Amino acid sequence: MPGAAGLLLDAADPSEALARAGSHLVLGRQPIFTVAGEIHGYELLYRTGQGHACAVNHWQWQDQDQATLTVLEAAFSSCGVRAVAADALVFVNFTRSFLTAELPIPPVPSRLVVEVVESVRADAAVVEGIEDLRAAGFRIALDDFAGLDDQLALLPWADYVKIDLRDLDRCGARLVDIAAGHGATLVAERVETQAQLEECEALGFSLFQGNHLRAAEVLRRTTVPGTPWPTAEDIATAHRLGTPTVFASGSVAGRPLNALPVPRTA
Repeated sequence: MPGAAGLLLDAADPSEALARAGSHLVLGRQPIFTVAGEIHGYELLYRTGQGHACAVNHWQWQDQDQATLTVLEAAFSSCGVRAVAADALVFVNFTRSFLTAELPIPPVPSRLVVEVVESVRADAAVVEGIEDLRAAGFRIALDDFAGLDDQLALLPWADYVKIDLRDLDRCGARLVDIAAGHGATLVAERVETQAQLEECEALGFSLFQGNHLRAAEVLRRTTVPGTPWPTAEDIATAHRLGTPTVFASGSVAGRPLNALPVPRTA
């Protein structure tokens, strides 16, 4: 979860931050660049209705779930994800509730990278969920990799490992060697200077994200009734009531789905 320009709201009070901006959905977007300077993908980030960044990783898990649902609604409703990211991949932070299929993930593995937040415990249910997602074609990224035990346990399933340069400074270059141990593509997060970019290239990073390259920008998306993706409120309400909250007849990663239409990808 990289930082972004703008006001960072108090992490202890997400209720105001989670309020909707009327008929608009607000979304942060920061590109992830290759060594050649091409856009590999975009990380999509939660923003308040006023466009402010939040320390979502300090919130309770229920509020983190709601933030992710809002990002998914903004990206996969309205005009579709292509309007947000063109043909690039989209990286979205996911909590345990999504990895264990308690909450739904859009069935678009060709576009969506499942970014596992650092607070997720690598228990049997999470590992099974990640295995199912990879079997369905999803790519998995480990966010804010710092060599924690649970992160180490998930490395064999990681297609990307993202390292915040503050953790690299704290842990040293050995962190890069550990992250690359299973062949994952390494992403340097929070690249703020040209010197940091050059250092990361020398250490073997392939992808780069940070304000030195491009700051996160705020997108405002107009909600359209009847769009393919259910609203965050609908999903959260169904989750509280114990109602199935998934997308299309059939299944994704072996999990049953209800009759909601599949979100558009263009």
